[in-house]
Amino acid sequence: MAEINLVEAVNLALAHELARDEAVVLLGEDIGANGGVFRATVGLQQRFGAGRVVDTPLAETAIVGTAIGMAAMGLRPVAEIQFSGFLYPAIDHLINHAARLRNRTRGRLTCPLVVRTPCGGGIHAPEHHSESPEAMLAHTPGLRVVMPSSPARAYGLLLAAIRDPDPVMFLEPTRMYRLFRQEVADDGEALPLDVCFTLRGGTDLTLVSWGAMLHETQAAADALATEGISAEVIDVATLKPLDLPTILESVARTGRCVIVHEAARTAGLGAEIAAGLAEEGLYSLLAPVQRVTGYDTVMPLSRLETQYLPSVERIVAAARKTLEAS
Repeated sequence: MAEINLVEAVNLALAHELARDEAVVLLGEDIGANGGVFRATVGLQQRFGAGRVVDTPLAETAIVGTAIGMAAMGLRPVAEIQFSGFLYPAIDHLINHAARLRNRTRGRLTCPLVVRTPCGGGIHAPEHHSESPEAMLAHTPGLRVVMPSSPARAYGLLLAAIRDPDPVMFLEPTRMYRLFRQEVADDGEALPLDVCFTLRGGTDLTLVSWGAMLHETQAAADALATEGISAEVIDVATLKPLDLPTILESVARTGRCVIVHEAARTAGLGAEIAAGLAEEGLYSLLAPVQRVTGYDTVMPLSRLETQYLPSVERIVAAARKTLEAS
């Protein structure tokens, strides 16, 4: 068992699957000789060869389109898009082909494809390097959307994504890549997809988040605890399909819910979760659901980045508002 950060956990999972299954192939810009822009694939081409860790041209449409063809013919490609802001040229392939291949062929073909891409802000990069497109992707039937929040979950969820018979968008929070280390065993044990993880038990309110915002959310839970407020913390992890029952069960115990995400507020996944609570958990709620989110603007440049991202203070204020309401 080694103490590693999130980007090293991604590398560990990719190496494990390349060694375990000869059908696994990696492709993307600079992922071979250079090891990727964040070094997520460093050393893998040297270990497994250029035929299985493939450097591609600067062409996201070609990367994803080629990967879909490979998946349809029995391979298990893992495509890397350098930043989620560069994903948009490949959206046609993802929505019209990858997500629909099983349905279009009535199950004759599947698409065991993983598209990995860094996402989110917090690294002082231009806006195209700081996108949070999870709601757009989650709106696509047939496409699974996963976002880890720690090295252990990155390792286990990526193993599960590669082994899944259908396409998975694996969104890696850039800010979390080297934020902290955690002990991770390279044991090949996948974590379950399509479930939330309860990171902390609580009785007074439920904090729901995913990806990099779990860092601030857990810090907010710590701050609330100093005031005698017990907050349960839930990591959504798989954003589509959403494990709403776990959130409903938590809110049935606590009566209050604050949802935190750094993506823009309007039509974000926080709204979907809030709607689910209104439809199926209204009588459990002692106060209105609160959302703490990014703003309906383009991610600002680095000097204003921290003003855009939800802070511990904003999360704590929303928690207090739910308590005051009841």
